[in-house]
Amino acid sequence: MNYQLKTLKNGLRLVTIPLPVKSVTIEISVDAGSRYETKENSGLSHFLEHMFFKGTKKRPTARDLATEVDSFGGVINAATSKEDTSFYVKAAAEHLPQAIDILVDILINSKFERKEIEKEKGVIIEEINMHEDTPMVKIGEIFDSLLYRDSSLGREISGKKENIRKIQRRDFLKYLSHFYQPERIVVAIAGGCESAGKTTESLLNDSFASQAKSPIREEFTFFQNKSQLKVHYKKTEQAHFCLGVPAFKRIHQDRYVLSVLATILGGSMSSRLFEEVRGKRGLAYYVRTETECFHETGYLVTQAGTDINKIDEAIKVVLAEYYKVQSSKFKVQSEELKKAKEFLKGRLILDLEDSHAVASLFGSSLLLEGRIRTPEEMIKGVEKVTPADIQRVAKKLFLPENLNLAIIGPYKKPEKFEKILD
Repeated sequence: MNYQLKTLKNGLRLVTIPLPVKSVTIEISVDAGSRYETKENSGLSHFLEHMFFKGTKKRPTARDLATEVDSFGGVINAATSKEDTSFYVKAAAEHLPQAIDILVDILINSKFERKEIEKEKGVIIEEINMHEDTPMVKIGEIFDSLLYRDSSLGREISGKKENIRKIQRRDFLKYLSHFYQPERIVVAIAGGCESAGKTTESLLNDSFASQAKSPIREEFTFFQNKSQLKVHYKKTEQAHFCLGVPAFKRIHQDRYVLSVLATILGGSMSSRLFEEVRGKRGLAYYVRTETECFHETGYLVTQAGTDINKIDEAIKVVLAEYYKVQSSKFKVQSEELKKAKEFLKGRLILDLEDSHAVASLFGSSLLLEGRIRTPEEMIKGVEKVTPADIQRVAKKLFLPENLNLAIIGPYKKPEKFEKILD
């Protein structure tokens, strides 16, 4: 896939990816997420993301911003993760200049009015409440806290309510001066981007200027020598659990092996776990295996929602499949491996039809890895994976001392789950 990459005079990186579509997406990604927060200000990155939509001098209110985007049928949104925050507008290609102007305006000229900050505190607290009342979401946060303990990687992206209530305007301005600097920003424009020329470069170069020395990332040192369990008591009709193991950092040489392994285990409706947990035994409505990779660490995890009286069996089935995939008797055969590869390649190809997905793909790899991983490179990486690779990585990951089990449900005695892990 063809693209053009430029580093502007201010240090900001701009990548344009032309596509034969009538839509265009501009996404601005910043190397700033919840992992850069302290325990005292956790939730600030996500709160700041909200505040960018509350008004600028040019677009004084949130309604003014929404009305303008609606006027050309566009979509505007943002997301905060543990390692980055991204903002995008997707629209018909003819509206690209207006879309760029909107994103630059909210990132550079947001007012952060105190009355809006106080109002938005209530919104974010309700978002936190929603997470608390949605076990399918909450269980992932509990698993992260189990695996990464009290580090920034183990804390919720949305923060704690008590922190949100304390955040003031000066906190946003200080955070902006540290993290929202051009050398930490990538702009990706994908789709019908013919109009993204010198004018766009000038706007981005002139708008973003360095204000202070950029902070250095604090590296997380992971160590685990025994299985870990965390049970979150909640009176529910359905139990949810995450069972996972520490895995690889984002640029690890086995990253593609890990993706294929997760797909074989629980990445599709024909995967081993979907068939065993749901298809054969009817233990869960949903079961899936996913991977998460950060700068220096990562994990593989299986998540499921199951009958509160059958959770023991469901956990045991997942464990059994973890151990099977590394054994000679149940090792991955060529046909199963081919299916998993084609699944991953097919989903990637489907994403390439969407300008937003392409902008995110190119922008995030450039921001978080320092280079662009093209779709062609990803496909080659997947194609190289062999059955021996799967077995080798499975043997490395699926050890009793590597297991981490997080549970939400009406359970006051964790002993029975400890016995399963042991």
